[in-house]
Order: sequence, then C-alpha cells, then structure tokens
Amino acid sequence: MLNIYGQTKEELVKYFIEHQEKSFKATQVYEWLYQKRATNIDDFSNIKKEIRDQLKKDFAFNLPEIIERQVDKDVEKYLFLLSDGEKIEAVLMRHDYGLSVCVSTEVGCNMGCAFCESGRLKKIRNVEAYEMVGQILQIEKVIGQRISSVVLMGIGEPLDNYENVVNFIKIINDPKGIAIGARHITLSTCGIIPKIDELSNLNIQINLAISLHAPNDSLRNKLMPINKAYPLDKLMEAVKRYIAKTNRRVTIEYVLLKNVNDQVVHAKELAHLLKGLNVYVNLIPYNETNHLEFSKSPQKQIQVFYDTLKKENINVTVRREFGSKIDAACGQLRSKEI
Repeated sequence: MLNIYGQTKEELVKYFIEHQEKSFKATQVYEWLYQKRATNIDDFSNIKKEIRDQLKKDFAFNLPEIIERQVDKDVEKYLFLLSDGEKIEAVLMRHDYGLSVCVSTEVGCNMGCAFCESGRLKKIRNVEAYEMVGQILQIEKVIGQRISSVVLMGIGEPLDNYENVVNFIKIINDPKGIAIGARHITLSTCGIIPKIDELSNLNIQINLAISLHAPNDSLRNKLMPINKAYPLDKLMEAVKRYIAKTNRRVTIEYVLLKNVNDQVVHAKELAHLLKGLNVYVNLIPYNETNHLEFSKSPQKQIQVFYDTLKKENINVTVRREFGSKIDAACGQLRSKEI
C-alpha cells in the first residue's frame, strides 16, 4: 500500500482526477498533513467523508518511529524504527541561522568508501520517500520547532535511490508541503554521473555537493570504489555540465585524513583540478570511527591545506564539527542497533 506522506502534490492531483474529484483536493490534503500537521484523517473537515474513507483504503498514514534520541551540544541524533523492522539514523544540527536535519536515504550503503562508517553495512534497501519525510516530521514533533534546512548526507548514497529522493525533495519543497526552500536543501553524492545529469534537468534549485576526498584517480580509487566506474575527469565534466545547466555553484566535500590526502601536494593537485570552476571546497576534519587505519589530520595541517587552497584562489571553508561524542558526525552514522 502506498503511504500518503510519500505522495507528491502532482501524484495526489492525478489520484483525485482518476477518482472523478477536483484536483484542488490534493492541496487540501497537503494543508492538513503539513500545514496543520493533522495525524487523523477524520480531522480533514473540509474533505467529505466518502473521500476520507477512500483515502483510508488506498493509503497508509504511518511514519517511522523514533526509538532513541541522543543529545550533545547543538546536535541530536535520532534512531528510527521502520515498518519492516529496519533502522536508520538522522541528525539534527542547531546553527545560528536555523535548524538543519541530516537525512538518511538508504538502509546501509553500497558505496564502500574506505573511511566511512555508514558503508560498513551493505545496502539492505532504499528508504522510501515517506520515510525520509517522516524523519523531518517526527523530529519537528519532538523539538516543537520547524526545520529550516535539510542535507541528504546521512546513511546511503542519495542518487542510488534517485526516484524516492526526488519525490522527497518535491514534497518538502512544496509551498503547501513542509515548505523548505530549494536553496536550503543540499544533496551530497559520491559522483554517480548519469544521475547528476538527470538531476540537472529537473529545474530544482537545490545545492549539489560532490564527495571528492582525493585529487587524483589513484588515491580516489583506494578511498572510494565508485571512482573506478566514474573517474575524476568524467566526474569533473559532469560537474561542468551541471553548473552550465543550473547556473548553481557546486560544493566539493573533502575529508582530511592524516598522511593520506592532507599534504600540500594534494592541496595543489586539488586546486589544479578545480581551477576555473564555480565551486567551493568544504574541508571536513575527519571524525574517527572504528576504521583504525585512518585518523584526523592535525589542526596545523588542516590550516596549511586551507591556506594552500586560498593561495591558489580556491574558495574554501572548514566545516564546523558536530556530534562526534554521540557518533553523529559526518561519516559516523551507521545505526549500531542494526
């Protein structure tokens, strides 16, 4: 059975037309679900009973259940139980500009990035669109506040779950849905080129982030198996096409691993790779996990890497560190309860 929270407005419009009802009923349903946050369909008072009864027959209305909440300074990690017994995690981050949620898109991950905890559990299944929507709605319910931005950077590779992810973006971006502006939605990918090209054709002004983490193929092949399928020269061409099509700046994510990819020579290679592109680099201090072969670059080395990129006229920032004490930081999500 389809879940009502996984339906885009367009899909609900089609549903009502097929049932010989007015298309505006879709907007009314969205208003009850997302503006008024009604959880009982019988409360949809401006929709006649026959339609409400039909909706009950055709759609499920359940959401993932929060079964654990861990709190640290400016960050909270939530463990969700899905309807089939699988579990995923999401992270709430409190910034000075608002509240952000890092959403998981898959149960497990097949990308197998060497330094990432999330990929140690192979992909079991995609997270459905309604389960992504549910991560936001349930967290908002707990904290009693609205989320202002969303990052698809939790467990899973978003573009490996393309259809559900796109529907999720449409639902949360809809003015009658959760109403999060497209420019407050960031999708992070290892670099699945065909899907990057598809995404560029959607005319949705979201932020695209490329998980790069190495400035050359030999090193990236060791760190990120996806590079063997989509090497750097092809990936950079895809980034150029995306920028040309969307006129949007792309973020390059680069996790700094001690004595692996954090030397001056790597910074210069990275600058050469990105020269002339409308991108900026987000340097990520490594959050140590059970991968004992990797450790965090010293602060001094992070600064040297940053300064080298600056001298090469590359726009660069260092990501604020969040949640490492509760394994909620970048690369640490795994759902150890699984």
